[in-house]
This record gives sequence, C-alpha cells and structure tokens, in this order.
Amino acid sequence: MESKFQVPNGADDTNVHNNINRKKSTMMLNVNGLWDVLPRLDHYRMSRRAKRPSLSVLHDGNPAAVKDVNIETGILGVSSVGALANESSGIKLGWIQGVLIPCLLNIWGVMLFLRLSWIVSQAGIFQTLIIIGISALVCVITTLSLSAISTNGEVKGGGIYFIISRSLGPEFGASVGIVFAFANAVAASMNTIGFCDSLNDLLREHGKKIIDNGVTDVRIVGVIAIFVMILICAIGMEWESKAQNFLIAIIVIAIFDFLIGTLIGPYNIDQKAAGFTGFSTEVFQNNWHSDYRSFENTSYNFFSVFAIFFPSVTGIQAGANISGDLKDPASSIPSGTLLALSISMISYVTFVIFAGGAALRDASGSVINSTIIECNGTECQYGLHNSFSVMQLMSLWGPFIYAGCFAATLSTALTNLLSVPRLIQALGRDRIYPGLIYFSKGYGKSGEPYRGYVLTFIVAAVFLLIANLNMVAPLISNFYLASYALINFCTFHAALIRPVGWRPTFKYYNTWLSLIGFILCVTFMFLIDWMTSIITFVVIFALYLIVVYRKPDVNWGSSTQAQTYKTALSIVYKLNCIDDHVKNYTPQILALAGAPEMRPDILHLANLITKNNSLLILGDVSPKHLSYRTRSAKLRNGYAWLQSHRIKSFYHIVGDSNFETGALALMQAAGVGKLAPNVVLIGYKSQWITCNYQELQEYFNILHHAFDQKLAVVILRIPHGLNRAVTSTANCNTVNDDEHLMQSSCNLAGNNTLMHADSDLSMSCQQIPRVQSVPAIGTQQCSRSIEK
Repeated sequence: MESKFQVPNGADDTNVHNNINRKKSTMMLNVNGLWDVLPRLDHYRMSRRAKRPSLSVLHDGNPAAVKDVNIETGILGVSSVGALANESSGIKLGWIQGVLIPCLLNIWGVMLFLRLSWIVSQAGIFQTLIIIGISALVCVITTLSLSAISTNGEVKGGGIYFIISRSLGPEFGASVGIVFAFANAVAASMNTIGFCDSLNDLLREHGKKIIDNGVTDVRIVGVIAIFVMILICAIGMEWESKAQNFLIAIIVIAIFDFLIGTLIGPYNIDQKAAGFTGFSTEVFQNNWHSDYRSFENTSYNFFSVFAIFFPSVTGIQAGANISGDLKDPASSIPSGTLLALSISMISYVTFVIFAGGAALRDASGSVINSTIIECNGTECQYGLHNSFSVMQLMSLWGPFIYAGCFAATLSTALTNLLSVPRLIQALGRDRIYPGLIYFSKGYGKSGEPYRGYVLTFIVAAVFLLIANLNMVAPLISNFYLASYALINFCTFHAALIRPVGWRPTFKYYNTWLSLIGFILCVTFMFLIDWMTSIITFVVIFALYLIVVYRKPDVNWGSSTQAQTYKTALSIVYKLNCIDDHVKNYTPQILALAGAPEMRPDILHLANLITKNNSLLILGDVSPKHLSYRTRSAKLRNGYAWLQSHRIKSFYHIVGDSNFETGALALMQAAGVGKLAPNVVLIGYKSQWITCNYQELQEYFNILHHAFDQKLAVVILRIPHGLNRAVTSTANCNTVNDDEHLMQSSCNLAGNNTLMHADSDLSMSCQQIPRVQSVPAIGTQQCSRSIEK
C-alpha cells in the first residue's frame, strides 16, 4: 500500500527534488524511500518538563513543591549557550600545548646554554652526571607526588598553591604559594639576566656595546625585556601559546645544531686553539674527574655547583601553574610533566657527554705560525672553565646557538611571568592574605589578572638589578626545594592518613617514596646553604602563623582535618581502656541552658569550671519538630555565639520532645565514651510557687533523673533571673517558643524567692511526689498556685 509520503516508482527524481526545493521552508528526510518532515524548533519552544523532586520534598511529603517548569527552548538556546560560552571563553589547552611545551621551555633555560659546560669543567663528567641524576630523582619523585594530588579531584587555577592548600590546608598552601610565586618571579629575573649576558657576548664578538657591555647593559636591556614579556602575557593565552611554539622550535634546532657540530668536529685551527678538539678518549678521561676552582671570588664544591644547576630542572610545575587553563588537568599534568622530564634529562646527559668528551677545560685561543699556544693556567680565556660560549664554539653554526639561548631564556621567563599573576590571583580570591585581594581582580572574558602582572613586573625588575646569575640561582634552588618538599609531604600525609576523599586516579606513586622525596629536598636545602634554608623556613613559618592567626573562613577538606579526626577518635578509644581515678577527676558539665543567647550566665559559670580543662556540653530541648535546615541554622548560630564569647563547648539540640524527656535523653546520650557529662547544671526555678503544677513536676523529675544517672547536680540562682530574652517583669509570661528545661524567670519579691528544700530533697519529695513524664506544656502564664 502506498503511503502518502512515498515517492511513486515512476516519478522523476528531478521533479521530486524540484518539488522539494520549492518548499524551502520545510526540511525533508528520506528514510527507506519515505519522505518525512524534520522536527522544527518552533514546535518545542513552549514544551513543559516535569521537575524531578528532591529527597527532602519526597520525605517531607510536599507535592506542591513539585511543579512543571516551562522551558523556553529559544531562551535556553541563547542564555545557556551564552553562559557556557562565557564559562569556556578562555582558551583551554591540551596536555602538549598546556603541559609538555611549558615544562620543556621551563627546563631548557639559561643553564643549558650558559652554565652547563662550566658545571662540567668544575664537577667533571662523572659528578655532573651524579648532579643530574640527583636532580632527576628529586623531580621524578615530586612529579609522581604532584600527579597523585592533581588527579585526586578538581584542579583549578592557582597551580601549586591550589594543590597544597586543598591537601594540607590553607596554612601550608598559602605560605608555600607566596614563596612559590616569589621564586617564579625571581626565576624570570634569572633567565632574563642570562638572556642579557648572552646578548652581551654576541655584541662583544662583533665589537659592539650598548653602554659598558657589562652590568649596566644587563639592567637596561633586562628591564625592557621583562616589560615586553609582561605585555605578551597580558595579551592573553592565545598569543602566549603561539610564542611558545615558535620558541620551542628554535631551542630544538639549536640543540641539534650543537650535537651535529660536535660530531663533525673542529673545521679550523682556531677552534682547536679555543679548546674544541672533537671527540677524544684522552679529553674524556681528563674531564671525567672534578676540578673545583674559585670563580668570581667564590669557592665552589659539589653542592654549590648543584645549587647552580638545580634551577635547570625546576620546570616540572609549569603545567600545574596554569592548571586553570587546561582542558583536563587530571590527565594532562602527569603525562605531560613526566614526558617533559624524560626528554630534558636525556638532553642534559647527552650534552654533558658531548661537552666533556670534545672540549678542553683550559685553552689559550692563540695560534702562532699555525701552532697552538699552550695555556699556562693564568692567561686562559677559553675552554670549559673560562668561557660560557662553548656551545657556540662547538656548534655547526654559532648564530643558531645564540638564537636557542635567547629562546630558552625568554621562554622560561615568559612561562614564569605567566604563572605568578595567576598564583597571586588565586590567593587573593581565597582571601587568605588581605593585601593580595586587590591584585586578584580579573579583566576581560578570561579574567586576566592585570594588577598581578604589574606586581610581578616590579618584583622581577628589582631582582634583575642584581645582574649576577650565580648569585640568584642558589636562592631560587632553596625556594623550589622548599616547595617540592611540601608537595611530597602533602602526598605522604594524605596517603598515610588515607581519608575517604583520597582516591587519586594516578596510581604510580608510593607513600614512603614521597617521604623520601621530602627528606631529600630538605637535606639538599641545608647542604646547599644552611643560612638561606633557615631564612626560607622562617619566611614560610611566618606566613603560616599569619594564616593561623587570621583563621580564614574556608573549608577545603584537607588531610590535616582527617588527621585531627583520626587522632581524636584514637584517643577516645584509648580512654575507654583507662579506669577512672579520683586524682584524675574532671567535672564534665551538661548545661541545660537552651539556646546560648537565652541564659548566658549558666554558660559563663560552666565555662569558668571547665575552661581548657574539661568537657562542656550545652543542651537545648525544643518541643517543636525541627527540620534539618532549622536545626543547622540553630547549630550554626549557637556555635557562632559560643565562639564570639570564647566559650569552648559542644552544642546538642533535642527536638520534638518535652522538657523532661529531652533532658533525660541528653543525660543518657550526650558525649562519647569517657567524654560524657558527670555534672548537670540547671537554672533555679524562681517562680516555683506560682507556676503550673505540671511544669514544676517536670523540673523536679529532671533532678531525680540526674540522680538516677549518678550525675552531680548544680542549680544556679541569681537575683534577677537567668532568661535574658524576657523583657517584661510585670507577670511571669513565657514569651519565647523555645522555652524549655526551666521556665522564664521574673522578678519576684519577698518570701517567694527561696525554695525550701533540704539537701536530699526529702521535703520536696513529700510535697511533690515523683511521677511519670507528662506531655509538653505549651506557652502559658505561670499564674496558677500549687495545690497543697
């Protein structure tokens, strides 16, 4: 049977298509020879969708809260898409562009082109390989720890600060974040100094100079270079990424230029006179052992040379520093960082072998009548010990090495300058240090921290004025080692405590390996320079104390919170195995005072007894049913009041109970283990003569319940009553709905102010027999006399 949508077999395809084209406003779909109209968006603009009820709605039985929600498809398409566009308007980077390349650019810095050959001359091939191995070991362990933390949850902007603060808490995270931001800013200065030194060498080769071809030129050119790089960073991530791609290509070309030139060997006698001999077993053996010498009035040894080299491997955090700009930080940071570290370590080892096996430590550079003049040890200007331009000498084409040096130094400085403002912005947004809030403001769609860029420029420019590479490098090494130590400690602490939230997707880490990494970092800090290490830890401790003093209102679920919980739980368990002794008796008070602001005198008395020595529990009984939201609000307000009055107490609320049963529940269930009340503190019922009989009976039964539980009883009486919420003294009205445990007090005169009872309550027992609990009494006036 032919459908009305089916095309007849004899129909001309051309005619069919022409008919379809004439209906331009209708979209058609051909499925198995059937033509059908596609759904149009306009038909669904006013569709209705049922809203899924929440668990609280189902539990509370409030079907009226479940309503159909009109969804404007057109509005949804505009507003929602616009919101998503704003959220993702900032350019997000993958693991290659966002982690691998920035890490390589940070690692391949100034030391590769200007200091690694000098390190070979000082430490020798063997000890230089040990230095590289130790640095690689520290960085690999730190990378594994960093990968474990970064895959344990969402990683946002802030890099190392975000990771540590969410793991160890704001105290450690904020202090290390400041130190790390400072270290990155100084590292930018160090690499810019290297760029300026290389530029001076290039100008010197051609007999040119700017002013003095020395320190003044470094300062002038360096400040200008930092300013230009800050502008590149401020333009946005897109321009910075393009610049990085260009720079990494130049560095790779320069490295291969050096390797190929070394393999080919010297092509004239001048290169040989300058110390470039080509691969030689004799040269390799001579350079195998160390030859530490003084340089620039400074004596060097293994650890001082290690301090100069270590900044060469501190780029492993480059990806984490811009974690907020990554598409998938959890997977990008481990893969990109480990690969970058592997590539850079291979390149360093290759460079050491090539430089140590093909260049002399000392060379005169003089040639007379085609004869190389031997260096006498005092007038040597060339060789690994005396010249920082060995790579240019050994390369296939020298200008490529200068280009690579410029690219390496500027790219590392660029990456550091990019990360510092984001660290400052994250600190400011969390309001950890008030002075940084001003610098946290973002501009534009991607929230660029322009104020942070200004601060970074000032710090980097100040340290650039030192203009000495070997003076800046050890300082940076200590700051980076301190940061790496904290990263390893974070992983160790979280893996050891193992809170429920510790579930990193990166499994190739080890608890004790992270501890070894922490110990190694701290050890090398003190071996490099114990004085700088002490200063570093003093600064971190001072920043830590500032956060502890300010007590920022943040809750990030750190491992220190889990440690506190587990420690407290363990101690409470241990208390169960300890028998009570009279010498260790401490009054643990249950204060039946209601809401803390209602009867503060009871709490102040209890606090005087238990202050910093024993347990205090504030009991609050409400005859009403309290929803979760209401109970949470009461607890929050109660703890806020206690904290503002510096009273250390727990606050327990019992709802949907009368006064007597609620008080009994608190006596029986408040506390845990040996941390349970042994004293009940209650207010004196001053209107006992005129109050309702049932209320007085409840009050009297509460005292009996306390004695049944073998609890001491303290009754507080003050002349003008306890209830601060009662403003009227004309009558004994109970004006507060939360009235419980004892009735509101009022000014009584004459003989009514005393309760005639002996110490064992025998008189009261004769007058008012003990009865079972009575229903909760509602709000009423205490005007009825007690029947005698």
